Parts: sequence; structure tokens; C-alpha cells
Amino acid sequence: QVQLVESGGGLVQAGGSLRLSCAASGRTFSNYVMGWFRQAPGKEREFVAAISWSSGNTIYADSVKGRFTMSRDNAKNVQYLQMNSLKLEDTAVYYCAAKISRDIRYDSYYFSNYDYWGQGTQVTVSS
Repeated sequence: QVQLVESGGGLVQAGGSLRLSCAASGRTFSNYVMGWFRQAPGKEREFVAAISWSSGNTIYADSVKGRFTMSRDNAKNVQYLQMNSLKLEDTAVYYCAAKISRDIRYDSYYFSNYDYWGQGTQVTVSS
């Protein structure tokens, strides 16, 4: 049974940084793409970033490019989302997700294509 457990959320001032972690278990993830999505109150869930567990290739939403960096530690089965220069509009619940895919593809942007989800972690950016 695949389990994804997020951690690292919290309250931070605008301009600050947070690092989210997603610990994955229950499977060998070499053929998976891992993603981060977020959902703010009253809004749809939106894509943030994704990484191929095998190749390390990454993609990012335009709204976070240059500020967020996704990485993974294969030995620990943990992937990270480093968030810098946080803005008020980054406030949301952040979800870790996994899909079976050897590498990043066009469908890595869409939450409906992900098979497994974590419970979410709240990120609140204050002014």
C-alpha cells in the first residue's frame, strides 16, 4: 500500500522560506513521478511542481518558477519542495502525489492523472 506523508508546513512571513517533505513508502518508486499540488480556500487544486524519481527531471508551474525547487533523496524515499520568496498567494494546503510514469510527461501537470495522495500540509504566508 503506497503511503505519502507530507510535513514541513507552517506559518511564515512573506519573503520567507519553507521546505516541505514527502515521505513515500510501500513501493519501489523508481518508475514514478512525484508531484506537488496546492489548494487554496474556494479554489481548485492546482499544479505546483513534479519530479521524475528516476531521472530527476523537474517541471514547475509558472507561478513558482525561480522560487520553488523540487528534489528527491532516493536512499530515503523522500522528496522535497524548497519554497523561497514566499508570497501571500502561496497560502494553501499542499499535497504530495505520485503517479506511475518513467519520466515527466505532458500529463504530469494534471491532478487527475495521479494515483496516490498524501493528506496535505497547510502553508500560510502572512504579511
